[in-house]
Amino acid sequence: MFCLQIDEQLSLGLFEKRHAKELAELIDSSRSYLREWLPWVDYSTSIEDSEQFIRLSLEQFARNDGFQLAIRYKGKIAGIIGLHAINWSNRSTSIGYWLGEGFQGNGLMTKACEAVVAYCFEELGLHRIEIRAAEGNEKSQAIPQRLGFRKEGCIRESEWLYDHFVDHHVYGLLKKDY
Repeated sequence: MFCLQIDEQLSLGLFEKRHAKELAELIDSSRSYLREWLPWVDYSTSIEDSEQFIRLSLEQFARNDGFQLAIRYKGKIAGIIGLHAINWSNRSTSIGYWLGEGFQGNGLMTKACEAVVAYCFEELGLHRIEIRAAEGNEKSQAIPQRLGFRKEGCIRESEWLYDHFVDHHVYGLLKKDY
């Protein structure tokens, strides 16, 4: 099974069907927190929804089109980090991530993102990685800033978030700048 061990307490690994209950519970425990920036939260309300997400993420991995990894901290699922898709022609991808509310402030996402960036450049041979973060989502914007990504611009009204559009700041990192 695919796994990136970051340190003694933190690892990234593929989901298995048996993780559905724990994932659903994490989403439920952080629902109002996650809902501020993530448009899918209202559509993930059951263990079956988490099972479907896990099935689709394993299919994505099998197609060699990216992955969705459980961020495991001290043996518990703390969140998710993954590649939306891989554009093999242009050797590029984009990273998405979220952490449960109770896992914030421990540097977990910075470490997880750093490990995924290294994997993308060193193992997958990609050329470019992009991260988009909504206007106002300072915590999400701080990750690419810490990791040396360059702010490349703003895509106006890029995402419908329940009852309004939000702009996305685009951050990019090239392998030569890594």
